[in-house]
Amino acid sequence: MPVLKPNWTGLPDVARLLSLMAKGASIYKADIQIADMDRNYYANHSLTLACHPSETEERMMVRLLAFVLYAHDSLEFGRGISTQDEPDLWQKDLTGAIDLWIEVGTREERDLRRACGKARQVVVIGYGGRGVNIWWSQNSEALTQLKNLTVINVPLPATQGLASLANRTMELQCNVQDGQISVIAESEMIQIEPVVLFAPGQD
Repeated sequence: MPVLKPNWTGLPDVARLLSLMAKGASIYKADIQIADMDRNYYANHSLTLACHPSETEERMMVRLLAFVLYAHDSLEFGRGISTQDEPDLWQKDLTGAIDLWIEVGTREERDLRRACGKARQVVVIGYGGRGVNIWWSQNSEALTQLKNLTVINVPLPATQGLASLANRTMELQCNVQDGQISVIAESEMIQIEPVVLFAPGQD
């Protein structure tokens, strides 16, 4: 297996972190080792996540899962759940153009259409069980017209399991193979099999 190299992406700058703390956000730190055999991506990342007062630990951990699935040196967390003009995570190229825009949870069709106009690739990672299926049944006809959109549903038992791993300081091993993710924390392991509801090129 390739040697894992430390990577400090995902850390917000000091001013942003202080601003989030002033708004009552709880700060979590996660050292994660990613071995993604599907993308041939192997790296360590030290992340700082700010959990907004209105955000659950379950949602925060889904944001962390989103980072694992699309990990890259340039992938960063947005400013938070209360910010309308930024996604939960995004990745920009050297010119500032948005390569990847990731939203956690369901969104209005107009908001996703707008995001698809701004970014080369947009990903929605839904969670919460039956609500995602209802949202998709109501919006799929319109959303499948957006050819740079991917929609993923993470099953409720998996996100509940992730929430149980949440701690202010975390050390996680994350393995990805054949679309399945194993998240290991000390002696506990959570198995996750996301369901792709729609992807580019899919009819």
